[in-house]
Amino acid sequence: MGRPVPTATHCPYCSFQCGIRVVAGNRPAVLTPWEDFPTNRGGLCGKGWRAAELLDHPERILVPLVRSHRDAPLRPTSWDDALDRIVVAVRRSQLRYGPDSVGCFGGGGLTNEKAYQLGKFARVALRSASIDYNGRFCMSSAAAAANKAFGIDRGMPFPVQDIAKADVIMLVGSNPAETMPPVMQWFDEGRAAGARHIVVDPRATPTALGSALHLQPVPGTDLALANGLLHLAVREGLVDEEYVATRTAGFEAVRRTVRAYWPDRVERITGVPTAAMREAVRLLGEASSAMVLTARGAEQHSNGTDTVLAFVNLALALGLPGRPHSGYATVTGQGNGQGGREHGQKADQLPGYRGLDDPAARAHVAAVWGVDPGELPGPGRSAYEMLDRLGVDVRVLLVMASNIAVSAPRSDHVGKRLGALDFLVVSDFFLSETAARADVVLPTAQWAEEDGTVTNFEGRVLRRRRALPPPDGVWTDLEILRALADRLGRGRYFADDPRTVFDELRRASAGGPADYAGITYERIDAEQGVFWPCPAEDHPGTPRLFTERFATPDGRARFHPVEHKEPREVPDHEFPYRLTTGRSLQHYQSGAQTRRVPALMAIEPDAYVELHPTVARRVGVSANELVRLRTRRGTAVFRARITENIRPDTVFVPFHWVGANALTNPELDPRSRMPEFKACAVSVSRID
Repeated sequence: MGRPVPTATHCPYCSFQCGIRVVAGNRPAVLTPWEDFPTNRGGLCGKGWRAAELLDHPERILVPLVRSHRDAPLRPTSWDDALDRIVVAVRRSQLRYGPDSVGCFGGGGLTNEKAYQLGKFARVALRSASIDYNGRFCMSSAAAAANKAFGIDRGMPFPVQDIAKADVIMLVGSNPAETMPPVMQWFDEGRAAGARHIVVDPRATPTALGSALHLQPVPGTDLALANGLLHLAVREGLVDEEYVATRTAGFEAVRRTVRAYWPDRVERITGVPTAAMREAVRLLGEASSAMVLTARGAEQHSNGTDTVLAFVNLALALGLPGRPHSGYATVTGQGNGQGGREHGQKADQLPGYRGLDDPAARAHVAAVWGVDPGELPGPGRSAYEMLDRLGVDVRVLLVMASNIAVSAPRSDHVGKRLGALDFLVVSDFFLSETAARADVVLPTAQWAEEDGTVTNFEGRVLRRRRALPPPDGVWTDLEILRALADRLGRGRYFADDPRTVFDELRRASAGGPADYAGITYERIDAEQGVFWPCPAEDHPGTPRLFTERFATPDGRARFHPVEHKEPREVPDHEFPYRLTTGRSLQHYQSGAQTRRVPALMAIEPDAYVELHPTVARRVGVSANELVRLRTRRGTAVFRARITENIRPDTVFVPFHWVGANALTNPELDPRSRMPEFKACAVSVSRID
């Protein structure tokens, strides 16, 4: 026999969705570079290189698991038994408490087909309004702001290659050197050609250490900083008045608002020196091409939408969006974070980024699905609001591609709510902290074992191709949803073939903001991905948005005046420091996958907290000793890392381990319903 042919596909981790090749004639599969894929050009991070190790991991779930009662251990069973148990629980709950008592919680790692099908399953098979997903904890503030300002939410409205051509880039709350390492080649290429990069971050991250200018604000003060930068741009004559007059609306209200953000005041609020602010504005305003990129550091706040809008205001005033090698973008985090939020697993959304409360949208999607629009439920609760009511309003929950016991804010409380459910079902390939609490666990196929599409952070729709079959007895999520729909008497509305589901998704999205109608599997293969919107098969796709008009009724972008507000919690005598959370180089999301890779755990085995030497001396802790962090919601123990690369009033914890989100504040942004992950008051004490 000849050598097996490598299968071109994509890494299962972050939203860069690096092109890779999988050689899988026999298990175990082996990864090789896809050198000519246009985004990563063969590069991969340590997590990506080791992704195949999870396919045959000894802890992988290979059969359905059930428990006879809540305190009993999980035991293997047949698929028929597991699915029948789920259907009995669903019917019992809906008969007693109504359709919305059964909920679904999805994930930004689901393929487009699975995210679409999960939303359809909730509304057509369950007829329930109770659905949301973990992307609510990731991109929701950026999405809300982009829709308000530009009329459309596509995280990056230009190809990643444009990064290398920008003379100046400001990154706000973004650390791609650790969270998305292969993308750094485009930043490095730009710097090699003379580009200047500005990083806004309370920590001197590897990304910040490589920048020309690092602004180190107090966590939760980014909005004041953005308004202060715009104040300086106005004062120093750097506003592109012609662009503002011809391509935007509403600037005068913003101009009036930022008058109050004079440099000395902003320095007192943020801790950023006036001289550094002036240098940043001049770099951005005098460059021939410039970009402003925001990420979770700016967005995961109870005022995250307003904070993003403040930086959008700055970018618009400087005339950046839509210009060559310039613009504003948000850097999506999860693997299919872009596609996952477009096609219906959000509480208020239908496929194609349509609003669930829009009668025309309901009529269009209902026609594609073959149901009456009146059958579709209305908008439900957002992610944390739904989790907070588990066991009260939602009595049965189906979780796919999410480990909410670790990743949700106030995770100890969410864990108690999971325990209050009448019935919990989790589809996963490992026994995550959430799956370990379930009444039924369904084993599902992994990334290299299924076909489908994902949409990366550029808005480029990509093919995930099956390189090898799942282990015997393991199903795909599409097969699980179809089988459950069959048992609920709604199977005629569902398919389990990815191509069939994608073709239906294309029809459902047609005419919507995220229009995939012209994207086919064949086009993706031939063109190395197709950028949405793409309304017809003869349409070229849209690599660059906003070159001529914005997606608003009059084609103009919208300014929005926004005001700084303190985080909901500020330090006091009992809790004297600010806690912020984020990611680390070796791990991903809740760590359910990467904490099972020996090479990654050898490098970073423990949950840790970064402390400034001043804090370490004050509490009497040395490097690698254990410390206790305490907030108003709970306590957790971490190993100390002492570094001068963090503000002395701030501590940092990665959220990949149990404990970090037991501390975080669930206060929600009023528009996006994003929790306040990035700023809360905390105390630090040494453990003897």
